[in-house]
Amino acid sequence: MRYVFGVVSALATALAVTFLTLPLVAIFLRVPPGQGYGRQIALDALLVTTKTAVIANVVTLIVGTPAAYLLATRRFPGRTALLTVLELPLVLPPAVAGIGLLVTFGRTGLLGGQLSALGISVPFTQLAVVLAVIFVAGPFYLRGAITAFESVEMSYLDAARTLGAQPWRTFRRVALPLAAAGLATSWSISFARGVGEFGATIIIAGSLQGRTQTLPLAIYSEFDNDINISLAIGGLLVIFSFALLLAVKVVLVWPRLNLRST
Repeated sequence: MRYVFGVVSALATALAVTFLTLPLVAIFLRVPPGQGYGRQIALDALLVTTKTAVIANVVTLIVGTPAAYLLATRRFPGRTALLTVLELPLVLPPAVAGIGLLVTFGRTGLLGGQLSALGISVPFTQLAVVLAVIFVAGPFYLRGAITAFESVEMSYLDAARTLGAQPWRTFRRVALPLAAAGLATSWSISFARGVGEFGATIIIAGSLQGRTQTLPLAIYSEFDNDINISLAIGGLLVIFSFALLLAVKVVLVWPRLNLRST
């Protein structure tokens, strides 16, 4: 029975790996790595994607980390409902997120008048791209960060408080280092999700080359014009995402290897 289960598990694993990797391999078989990366549309989209993704993720880290710590270490009435609301973007279609952002920050939206009075226009700008990325990808970091802080033994935090450490010092010197691995993993997933964002972005920001056209939007834009350019940009996204996830794994594993060798 054990042998049969092992064979079934191996076959299931092989099937999963084949199904998940074959489409990616097909991209590079059609357009080898490096081909088409120098096209202006790819370079413009790469610049817009990098700029907006970095800004969005910095905001997510600054706001999401202390918020996740609070939600992980405090119990209060309505906490479950609040967590459900914060996780809702994870399951909503991106188009719903885009429409919601548009009727909130658009010129005639909920906050449109106030923003116009301040001279701020959101739709079809890079600010719109940043907002879309934060809304769609931010909950990935927030949910993972809450789990990371919940995994920290409360006794360590209580001991720090007992020894007279202020809340900020307890957070910075105890909670953050202990939750660092989970936070890094959540950040990488959130960052990669933000780079691949499409639906919400195209609704609130459009697809203006050099302004709001990110890499996923460039793929869609070139799909009817030149399929090879779409595949090249898709390959660029695959390489970037793989490198990001691999780098995070290496950073997390390296300290453990050093500890074992000492």
